[in-house]
Formats: sequence, C-alpha cells, structure tokens
Amino acid sequence: DAQIINWLHEFRASVAYLTKELEQLVNVLLKLPWLRRSREVVEEYLGFLGNLVSAQTVHLRPCLRMIVSQFVPPRITIREDDVDISDSDDDDENISENFDTCHRALQTVARYVPSTPQFIMPILVEFFPFINKSERTLECYVHNLLRVTVYLPTLRLQILELIIEKLLKLDVSTPQQDIEDAEETANNCASEEKSTEEGLFDMEEDEDRKGNKVVSPSIERMAHPLAERLDILMTILFSYIKDVCHVDGKLDISNTKDLYRDLVSVFDKLILPTHASCHVQYFMFYICSFKLGFAEAFLDHLWKKLQDPNNPSVIRQTAGSYIGSFLARAKFIPIVTVKACLDLLVNWLHKYIDNQDTGANAYCDVALHGPFYSTCQAVFYTLIFRHRQLLDGNLRKGLAYLQSLNFERIVMCQLNPLKICIPSVVNLFAAITRKYQLVFCYTIIERNNRQFIPVVRSGTGGDLVQTCTNPLDSFFPFDPYILKRSKKTIDPMYQFWEELSAEDLENLKKPIKKGASEDEDDDFLKGETPQNDGVVEIAPNSYESNARSPVSSIGSPADCYVPYPL
Repeated sequence: DAQIINWLHEFRASVAYLTKELEQLVNVLLKLPWLRRSREVVEEYLGFLGNLVSAQTVHLRPCLRMIVSQFVPPRITIREDDVDISDSDDDDENISENFDTCHRALQTVARYVPSTPQFIMPILVEFFPFINKSERTLECYVHNLLRVTVYLPTLRLQILELIIEKLLKLDVSTPQQDIEDAEETANNCASEEKSTEEGLFDMEEDEDRKGNKVVSPSIERMAHPLAERLDILMTILFSYIKDVCHVDGKLDISNTKDLYRDLVSVFDKLILPTHASCHVQYFMFYICSFKLGFAEAFLDHLWKKLQDPNNPSVIRQTAGSYIGSFLARAKFIPIVTVKACLDLLVNWLHKYIDNQDTGANAYCDVALHGPFYSTCQAVFYTLIFRHRQLLDGNLRKGLAYLQSLNFERIVMCQLNPLKICIPSVVNLFAAITRKYQLVFCYTIIERNNRQFIPVVRSGTGGDLVQTCTNPLDSFFPFDPYILKRSKKTIDPMYQFWEELSAEDLENLKKPIKKGASEDEDDDFLKGETPQNDGVVEIAPNSYESNARSPVSSIGSPADCYVPYPL
C-alpha cells in the first residue's frame, strides 16, 4: 500500500505530462485494484482521478468506464469439469462499501468535468448486464444506476428509460402463462418431495426442520428464472419511486410531480407501444396511488391519447385498454372519478355513433373503428367491476344514472360492439345489464354467434378449425400481478375480482322488479357474496380462450358463460 500511495502521489504531481501519448500507462493505472485496499490508498486514488480528468480530459472516457465497470460484484472463476464458469462473487462482504466509493469517484469526476453526464450515458448503456446474468449482478447494477440519478439529476429520465426498457424485455420474454405453469410445476415437485420426506422421516422435529429450511425460502422465489430477475428489479424500482416521492415519511408533492412527468414520458415512449406486457406498467399504477391528483392526471393523459384522431389507431386502442383496466382495478380511484370517466367515454361513444352510424362506413369492422370498440370494451369492463359501487347506497339513483348512459343505443348500433369485444366481457356485461333491465343483449349475442364463421386452416397435422374470439387483439394491462416479492407493494391498492357463487349466478338471471326500493336489494346488489360450496368462478380477463382451467388463473379467474334465459 505504501508503495502504491507513493506512486500515485508522484503521478498526481505530474499529470500535466500524462497526455494522449501515455494512454497505455494511464490504462494500467486505471486497472489497479484500488477498491479493495486500505482507506489511504482509496483517498489517494480519488485525488489522482480528480487531478487526471481536470488536467487531461482526453482520459475522461476511460476513467468513467473504469468506475462503471465496478457497478457489479467482482467476477470470480469457478472450475467445473475442466470448464471455467465465470460469474459474480455474491459473498463479497465489502460490496456495499465498494459501491459507495465508486459513487464518490463518479461525483469527484463530475465535479471537475461538468460535461460528465453526456459522456457517461452511452457507457451506462454499454455496461448494462445481459438479462441472463445472475440476479445479484442485475440487482447491483440497477441499484447503482438509480443511485446515479440522485447526484446527476439531469440523467434521471435517460436512466429510467434504460432500466424500464430492459425490464420490458424481461417482461415480454416471460408471458403470464409461462410463469403460472412454472409455479404449478414447482409446487407439484415440492408436494411430491414433501410426501416422500414424510414417508422416510416420521419424526416431528425432522419435519419441522425441513419445513423451515427448505420450504420457506422457496415461497419468496419465483420458479421461472427470468420472472425471478424481473421480480427483484421491480421491487427495486418500487422502492426507488417511494424513496424519491417521500421525504421523512411524508409525500413531497414537488418531487412526486417531477418523477411523475419522467415516468409518463417513459410510459409513452416504451410501454404504450408494447403489446401485452404484464408487470412493468405497474410503476404508473404505483405512483398514481400516492395522491388522487396523479391518478386523475394519468387518466386525463390516456383520454387525450384515445380521442386524438392524429394518433395511430393501435395507440388509441391501447389507451382505451389502459383506461378500462385502471378504472376497474385501482382501489384508490373513488366512484366519483369513475362516474366522471364513464360520462366522458360514453358521451364520446354517442358522438362517434352520431357521426358514423348512417355513413358509408356504418358496419362492423375492427380496422375502421378500432378505438370505438376499445372504448366500448373499457366501459363494459369498468361497469362489470364497479356496478356494485355505482348502485351502492341509493339503488334508484344509481339505476337512473346507469339508464342515463343509454347503453341500449351503443349495443344496438350498426357498428355492433358486442360482436368485437372479448366474449367473457360481453357475457358478464349482458348478464348485469339484463339484471338491472338496462339493455337486453342476448338477442344480439345470439345473432352474432350465428354469423360467426370459423376459419379452417390446413397444416401438416391436418385441418385446424379456429374461431377468432379476440378480433381487437386487446388485453387488460392491469390484470393480476403475480410476481411474489413486488406484488406485496401492489396488492393493498388492487381490486381483485370477487368470485361469484352459484347463488349470485342465479340472481344474475333474475331481473329486478321495476321500481324496486332500496329495501329490496339482494346479496348481489349489496356486494355480499354468500358462502356457498359450489363456487363458480367467472371473470373477464385478457386471455381469449373460454376453456381455461380454473387452477391456471390467479386473481382473474377463468371465463364462464352465463346462459341467457330462453
């Protein structure tokens, strides 16, 4: 250490001579393992870096690359069967201290060279670990990137964009069905192992020991390896959002507004054009939960996207999906806001029908009227989830409000939205509107079913008959969140679908009497689900098949057809 300090001291005194010609010498100095040495060496090295970049800015990039390369745990090489396997060293005790020192080094460089932010961003992109690297490597790098935004605030938007882009790649690489299948397989294996253990060891202590040691860590882990990485990184992102927005445990409106603007910008650029991502979009759900004003601003932002004819049709349709899913699933949105949004959406639908229902394009076509169908589906979906709250308290007033929306005109129009929307949504909407005698949809549904022409496709395995049950290719962005660690942040503010019992399904088929008073409310109206052994699960979700098994669906159960009375 004394020798290194002596050399660094000499180099500090002669930085004027370390020009471009001596680049090789500087590179050797930058490769010096200074982080794992004594405090004196670290301090001397930080001083040397400061002198070097202020005197010779030509060496700025190599210095920044050296610092950023330390944002992940050091690599170790393990030899297995004559093959060198290289990965991060997860057991380094001083790793946190080393990261602190790296950030000090970066702050020192930034203090001497104000243009550091524009030079460091391409380096941060270049050094981002591949998604198949160990969870620990990804976790450390993302954590350190977010730390950089604290002292280089001009980079925050670009860094958030970089992180969310990588998260999105992870998310679309792991469809929800794959995650559920992996969990199911892991659970089956665990139960098989447990039954084998119980057969081998009958002593209670041994079972307890095994239960505590083996089962509990696996409860937190995701069985799917990419889902595990995504879960860890989403937890870090949620923690970051919370830390930025809260000062001393209280919400700081100014900080939250700034972060909200950055996140909306990233949402528009990356999330909105991406089809069927499952989890990453929840960063908007989370920040909107802090204060109603942010949720309303987000809804307003989506509404402007939806109604603007200059936006591409696919973006308008996705905005419609986000509005419907957000209104249905966010517990923190009060019924007053839901009503205001329904008024906006339904008025827009009626104006659209006024303009289109008599012209040359007044026929059912997704390519022509995609945003209209997407908005219809958003309205139907919101009504399915929120109808109890809309009718709560004053049934007569609630029914008068729903009747004022004039669903009959929307359903009966030439554009025929019931033919295009997802069948599970249509069936539940039909059952609920029939119960409250708002509109009778079943004649139209039956007519649509008769017109449905299955598509026959010939392949090597023979002919395959397909019926397209999701012509809109729509999805519900806020379908149940299934990553185990990070879902703890989302669950308290999330509206899960309440299963309907067989009795409720019977009630759906019986229309309420005209002029029913509040005293005549049944269980379904009051939002109570009677305890019943024969529970039938029924919920709208973005999976188009009507034949999914109940076990494969979490929170948003399998679709079930509510038969209409003959």
